[in-house]
Amino acid sequence: MTAAPAPGGWRLASPVTALVLGGAVVVLMAAEPPLAGLAHQSLLSSGGSAPLPYSVIFAMLGFVVAWRKPGNPLGWLILGAAGFFALSEDASFYAVADYRLHHGSLPLGWLALITQPGWAPGIASFGLIVLLFPDGRPPSARWRWALWPYIALALLWAAGALAFTAAAIASHRTGVDTGGNLLVLEHPTGGAAWWGAAQDLFFLVLAVSGVASLAGQAMSYRKSSGERRQQLKWLLTGAASGLAGLLLSLMDSTPGGWGVVIQVLGGAGAIAFPVCIGIGILRYRLFDVDRILSRTVGYAIITGLLVGVYAGLVLLATQVLGFASTWAVAASTLAAAALFTPLRRRVQRAVDRRFNRARYDADRMVDAFAARLQEAVDLDTVRADLATVVRAALEPAQVSVWVSGRAR
Repeated sequence: MTAAPAPGGWRLASPVTALVLGGAVVVLMAAEPPLAGLAHQSLLSSGGSAPLPYSVIFAMLGFVVAWRKPGNPLGWLILGAAGFFALSEDASFYAVADYRLHHGSLPLGWLALITQPGWAPGIASFGLIVLLFPDGRPPSARWRWALWPYIALALLWAAGALAFTAAAIASHRTGVDTGGNLLVLEHPTGGAAWWGAAQDLFFLVLAVSGVASLAGQAMSYRKSSGERRQQLKWLLTGAASGLAGLLLSLMDSTPGGWGVVIQVLGGAGAIAFPVCIGIGILRYRLFDVDRILSRTVGYAIITGLLVGVYAGLVLLATQVLGFASTWAVAASTLAAAALFTPLRRRVQRAVDRRFNRARYDADRMVDAFAARLQEAVDLDTVRADLATVVRAALEPAQVSVWVSGRAR
């Protein structure tokens, strides 16, 4: 069942419009595989924009939000960002195929250069998505003053990239790098050096604005409660995961198996950001965030502790005690395995106490009830105690206890 457009809202903001725009984005993404083959590049390469899997995730999220909540501008922002990223990636592949492989002989190469800076409005959309989460309004009235300057700056940046690209085409300075980016746009020199400085300033201001948007949501979290608080938890969790993924992606040059692990973790962190935003907006399984946070933090701590214990035991056995490396590795592995279960219980209990307090309190209630049950002899007392514990731990709408009347 789809939601009706908000009263007084934009008339075109409807499920039909979401279907049309979603179809256009699908067409843009479907063009990426043949264009990547034409450019002799991997479909997973970032080119001048975001790789296809990330565009797909954002497109799916944007379409679902725009379809179910057409009055919420976030769905359109997310879907638009996915479209810009897909368009930019298509243009990047085609620009490489035309200007690097076929020396400008393919048709409409200039159009690829014009549309390739589509990553600019796509990136600028992220700050708006964070600031307007989850209902399309800033976290407080005082943050509205930052909304329009941010939009103006983003439009100025995108318009500058477009104008500079048009000037480069007119002057036949159409060299591109392996990602399909104009060389004069990426490395401006001479009379165009001002654009490099301006673009660096734009990036800095946009980054500061994005961080400020996230800070505004974090400050509103302290004053929030109930459903709104859970939504902000999802946003902050996704932002932390996305930041971790970005930092890990900067380490993708690590050689060997660790490099693959880092790339996988970085990709998972980046994908977690739109997923968390979607859960927060759509309020799907909203109250599971505490359990996810506690389990993620718990297993991260356990993994770090076990790796530290394992490495310490190996170094102790080989460097201090002089054992053979094979025996040291085997003994350290057995010790780490034996420590896993008791360490997991202690760490998870401590993490639940901080990040999943409801679960921690419920476990304490159940343990206390089990202790009282061992000494209870009166059936009515046990029944009343059981109903009290269930009501406090699970908060059901109604509690009924049925006791069999058959003789034992």
